[in-house]
Amino acid sequence: MSKRILVTGGTGLLGRKVVERLVREGREVRVMSRGPRPSPDRDWAVADLKSGQGVREAVAGADVIVHCATAFGRHAEATVAGTVVEAARHAGAHLVYVSIVGVDRVPLAYYQGKRAAERLIAESTLPHTILRATQFHDLLRTLFAGAATSPVMPVPALRFQPVDAGEVADRLAELAVGEPLGRAPDFAGPQVRHARDLAAAFLRATGRRRLVLPFRLPGRTFRAYRDGGHLAPDHASGTVTFEDYLAAHPDPSAVSYRGKRR
Repeated sequence: MSKRILVTGGTGLLGRKVVERLVREGREVRVMSRGPRPSPDRDWAVADLKSGQGVREAVAGADVIVHCATAFGRHAEATVAGTVVEAARHAGAHLVYVSIVGVDRVPLAYYQGKRAAERLIAESTLPHTILRATQFHDLLRTLFAGAATSPVMPVPALRFQPVDAGEVADRLAELAVGEPLGRAPDFAGPQVRHARDLAAAFLRATGRRRLVLPFRLPGRTFRAYRDGGHLAPDHASGTVTFEDYLAAHPDPSAVSYRGKRR
């Protein structure tokens, strides 16, 4: 029997790609978003995860919920996850949640929110799958695009293992039609590289010349990054390198996360 799949955050960078993969495979997909339906041929549910308005109605009849929406602010991620958990419980759905490698090792506030959401889902007794991924290529490209507006390009003296959002979407689509795994194996990019090397690749791709200046910051968070808390070298499942991603991007110098110029 075909599974009915709902994707929260279905218009975001990752959620949009998950929806595309599932639709391409002929799956029955509903998109949850705060915005109106963009086309009449798409199964769409307008709902607000922060207020909870319309969420239970959106989830009704779903066999699987792929939770790609995210929230910023104190306790926001866990609050939103709680809303999704209750809706999933009411629908009897398998909940698939995308998290970040290092949420249990890097004391960044946003990571702590993701970790709290993980705990809430794991303790809910719902059938669930949690996938942690490393940072998207898009995030590093955005950081470099902003830094390159100056003649001196500051970059953190850290290593990263960026992954392609499309490959993470492929994995989420696969997990959505499978059995609940609890904690799935991490999904990381193909290479662990210093930020200065990735910045140099960005400069080559955009035809710019800048002095790249690595910097360090004090504190536990930067130290956890320096220690590799956000890396997963044993789970380098991705194949798309940062150079591959830049070569395929329509405008790598755009400074917004979704690739728009400011």
